[in-house]
Amino acid sequence: MWQVYLSGEIHTDWRDQIISGADQRGLPVTFSSAVTDHEASDAAGDSLGKEASPFWRDHKSAKVNAIRTKTLIEQCDLAIIRFGDKYKQWNAAFDAGYCAALGTPYITLHDADIVHPLKEVDGSAMAWAQTPEQVVELLVYLTLQQ
Repeated sequence: MWQVYLSGEIHTDWRDQIISGADQRGLPVTFSSAVTDHEASDAAGDSLGKEASPFWRDHKSAKVNAIRTKTLIEQCDLAIIRFGDKYKQWNAAFDAGYCAALGTPYITLHDADIVHPLKEVDGSAMAWAQTPEQVVELLVYLTLQQ
């Protein structure tokens, strides 16, 4: 069973498309992800006490979220890292760098119009896909059983 971590952009249904495609093909894959509910992610550290400054609230929540992200990336066999066109996904770039440092293979998923700003991220990726369907096809190939 392959453990696949889905990182990046949270404003479209790309995760659902990949999970559905893998399920339809019966692939031996389980998926994990960062928290994709924006409000829940922003509030991750709120149970530790109220902060007077938004900076410290974000700082605390980022650390709590990092526990999940770090653990799931370290446990995965492969990461899919999505960069959308609407917002800058600094967290996705960070996840790609962490994967590269760990030696964890990752596939980037993004449109052709952002190839240039992602050249270093793509340079360490094992593949670049432009659609969730391409990712599913890669997962089919990677999980072929002999």
